[in-house]
Amino acid sequence: MRLLLDSFWRAVAYCMLPRVIVLSLLPLALMVLLAAGLGYFYWDAAVAWTREALDAWPLLSSFWAWIGRLFSSDVTAALAPLVVVFGVTPLIVVLSLLIVAGFMAPALTRLVAERRFPSLEQKKGASFFGSVLRSLGATVLALIALVVSMPLWLIPPLVLILPPLIWGWLTYRVMSFDALAEHASPEERAALLRAHRLPLLCIGVLCGYLGAAPSIVWASGLLFAAAFFALVPIAIWIYTLVFAFSALWFAHYCLDALAQLRAQRAALQPVTGSGDAPALEAAEATEANKAALSQWGSP
Repeated sequence: MRLLLDSFWRAVAYCMLPRVIVLSLLPLALMVLLAAGLGYFYWDAAVAWTREALDAWPLLSSFWAWIGRLFSSDVTAALAPLVVVFGVTPLIVVLSLLIVAGFMAPALTRLVAERRFPSLEQKKGASFFGSVLRSLGATVLALIALVVSMPLWLIPPLVLILPPLIWGWLTYRVMSFDALAEHASPEERAALLRAHRLPLLCIGVLCGYLGAAPSIVWASGLLFAAAFFALVPIAIWIYTLVFAFSALWFAHYCLDALAQLRAQRAALQPVTGSGDAPALEAAEATEANKAALSQWGSP
């Protein structure tokens, strides 16, 4: 419990560091760049294609004509840009978050290691591609679990329990592995994940509930179209900040647990370790010389 609470407060404090705040703002900058680039090359074509699709939809043609008579305007011409914005924004947001998340977790782990554990040996227990494959495998399992459990969401209490629990398990599996990838050996990582499975799962579930909070802001941006362009960037920033907090919490917990594990193993080693071998050999040689001299001098 001490390690859990200590790592929590340290993660909260690290979220106020300028480097972490700058990293949390990267998805917004990347989203602006992606939106500007896509808009420059594909905006006119996308709006024209969307307008043609709306006009060609037979189920809505009478509805567009009725709306046009009420407002005396071309409804599809005004609606097509909004459809493009509402359709492309989630894709840009998800792509930006995925790109930044791939760089944030290692950067935040290095930040914790540099500030708190500068002398902790890096044993390089996992490669980058191994971490990516493990993350993809855990993500596929989590998505399968979400799809299978969807019928249970109709039961009111379970809809508040099952999705955060599944995302918490995914967060625990991915972030704990990434936090130990650089510093722990495969044997150390397996021992830590086995010994600290329940606390790490609790951290993942709590982060899963925190990750659901920005959805309220995102939903508000979709409901109140007038505030869409103000609320959605706020939601994206909160998403990234929650991800940064989660990565910092796992990094503080896992690296602290790794340092304690190595300290315990070092304390259990005999005092006459490999470093004391030369002194021990010299002492044994001295005793042997004394014994030989005493035997030579004896009658």
